[in-house]
Amino acid sequence: MEDNSRIIKTEYSDEMQKSFINYAMSVIIARALPDVRDGLKPVQRRTLYDMYELGIRYDKPYRKSARIVGDTMGKYHPHGDSSIYDALVVMTQDFKKGLPLIDGHGNFGNIEGDGAAAMRYTEARLQKVTQDTFLADLDKDVVDFMPNFDETEKEPTVLPVRIPNFLVNGSEGIAVGMTTSTPPHNLCEVIDAMKAYMLDENITTRELMRYIKGPDFPTGGIVTNMDELPEIYETGTGKIKVRGKVEYEKSKGGKVNVVITEIPYPMIGMNISKFLQDVAALAESKKTMDIVDISNQSSKEGIRIVIELRKDADAENFVNLLYKKTRLEDTFGVNMLAICNGRPETMGLKAILKANVDFQYEIATRKYTNLLARELDRKEIQEGLIKACNVIDLIIEILRGSKDRAMAKACLTEGIIDGIKFKSKESKIMATQLQFTEKQANAILEMRLYKLIGLEIEALINEHEETMANIYRYQDILDRKDSMVQVLIQELDQFKKEYGRKRRTVIENAQEAIYKEKEVEETEIMFLMDRFGYAKTVDLSVYERNKEAADAENKYVFVCKNTGKICLFTDTGQLYTIKVSDLPFGKFRDKGVPIDNVSNFNSEKESIVYITSQTQLNLRQVIFVTEQSMVKIVDGGEFDVSKRSVAATKLADGDKVVGVMAFKEQRNIVLQSKEGYFLRFAIEEIPEKKKNAIGVRGMKLGPKDAVEQVYFTRNGVDTVTQYKGKQLILNSIKLGKRDGKGTKIRVSN
Repeated sequence: MEDNSRIIKTEYSDEMQKSFINYAMSVIIARALPDVRDGLKPVQRRTLYDMYELGIRYDKPYRKSARIVGDTMGKYHPHGDSSIYDALVVMTQDFKKGLPLIDGHGNFGNIEGDGAAAMRYTEARLQKVTQDTFLADLDKDVVDFMPNFDETEKEPTVLPVRIPNFLVNGSEGIAVGMTTSTPPHNLCEVIDAMKAYMLDENITTRELMRYIKGPDFPTGGIVTNMDELPEIYETGTGKIKVRGKVEYEKSKGGKVNVVITEIPYPMIGMNISKFLQDVAALAESKKTMDIVDISNQSSKEGIRIVIELRKDADAENFVNLLYKKTRLEDTFGVNMLAICNGRPETMGLKAILKANVDFQYEIATRKYTNLLARELDRKEIQEGLIKACNVIDLIIEILRGSKDRAMAKACLTEGIIDGIKFKSKESKIMATQLQFTEKQANAILEMRLYKLIGLEIEALINEHEETMANIYRYQDILDRKDSMVQVLIQELDQFKKEYGRKRRTVIENAQEAIYKEKEVEETEIMFLMDRFGYAKTVDLSVYERNKEAADAENKYVFVCKNTGKICLFTDTGQLYTIKVSDLPFGKFRDKGVPIDNVSNFNSEKESIVYITSQTQLNLRQVIFVTEQSMVKIVDGGEFDVSKRSVAATKLADGDKVVGVMAFKEQRNIVLQSKEGYFLRFAIEEIPEKKKNAIGVRGMKLGPKDAVEQVYFTRNGVDTVTQYKGKQLILNSIKLGKRDGKGTKIRVSN
């Protein structure tokens, strides 16, 4: 019979909620977010500790990355080799980390986004700074250890990092419902700020920023919003604006080259190639005509992107264009989120330093408590050996007279002389007075004879004096906070001297980049678009020389201004505007560009009904005719819009536009239905409406009939069209009234 006592009945939604929260916290704590104390995510911490355990030190040979990854995965991090290797790679890259923690040998990727070689090809070992500031004193019980995933090994819950690594190297990570993004900082500045906090715990964030000026990105660059940094460091969140560093070089012929020598930190990786594409796009779209050539001359020595400009180009104005239109000026989103006391917390600068200083006090307390215990043990043994040297003849007599070690030890510690043979009564009496401790007795029993040499005894006494000095020093450090602070500051100064470097990123308040477009002389040109939708513009003289061919080969031909816009009306009732400057201007036989490529118009979903220039629309009225015979007139000025896409008219359900025309003088309009009805009436019968109105009925239609074609006629001028293979003079159709049924045109065979 099945035992139902183990079945737990619960509400499905409650179980899902509980399970998701557990999963989310697991991702947050155990994978995605760094600990504020050592600034490391679990995968980074485990990789460094595994290298430490394997003995892959900075002064030892490199070891294959695959060995490190496999060992880390098998012992501490059972989450797949790619995540471990990716973490190892990032810790070697000096363009991502202000203080690389691993010394890589081989191809570990580059700043331009090329990935690292496979782990079987690359080798690695610890950096000296990692050993000195991350892994030192692990043997002194300075941090807690916990069982690994299968409880076969022990791993540290946190590394005893001696510097605020969370600030120095920064961190990026995506958890469930939260992200962390901390910029890297300068080691010297962070150490100075940490020292300042130790000396005055009431120091403010603004006072701390006398030491930490702002982020110090490995790629350099320029932070342009210095005045906003105090608020960002107070709250732990905000946006830092970063620009690349630009230099100007003169080249042949008086030309100026714009040379980018440092890039914004967010641009590292594939964003460099994206930047080059964006610069090329500026030239292709004619946003600027100053670019002659672009070349990426970057190497291991550093970034060097050269943009060659025309001779008369304004280089500073061009750089402002790059700041406005490309990622040469970018934003780094700051969210200094880390695990603090076992829970995720967004922290300001002072809170981060407090957590690190508290951690240093904890490490130092545990370290010197451990060292003190060791020195006290040494003191006990040393005092025993010194005392033993003074009565060495008695001890030798006890050892020679004892039957076994236990008998000799009992005599040394408790004065028990039973069974021991002595040479004299004096020795026997002295033996009963011995009171060595157990540790001292063991040390005496294990002492070698050469220790009885005079110099060795002198060395033992000196060693004892040194031990006593250490005991006094360690007790002073543990008893007095000032002494502990002094020791920590001395160590920090040593780290600063050995591993510090100059700041790379410039911090300033820069004005917003303003790009002044060169004023183009306004002239009239011809717009041409063929029946395949390829559009271009040509000079008026070019059109005049090729007028016959141009009119025959193109569906739309009209005059426009080079500074104006083209208005494109579609059957869906939309208006799309296109800058004339976005269209190619050149030779008559140039192919042009598809109209879809320079506008939001989609030829797969809608059709063009009418195209004209915005200049012509402003001087005219526009008539709309729909398939369901709704007509209206709209003032052309309503279509003078800045947006690239707007609704030109309102349509009823299932209706679509079949005719649009901008007109100036009065004409007659002819509506043709699918069933062959023609209705001609005066345009003045159509009322003027707003563009968001549906309009009025222009022609009575049968149940299945619809307006198919729209024509416009002038009095006294015959307008001829082809209808069912025959010529039809539209002026001959009887003039009717709007909302009439019209005349049925029958064509005899």
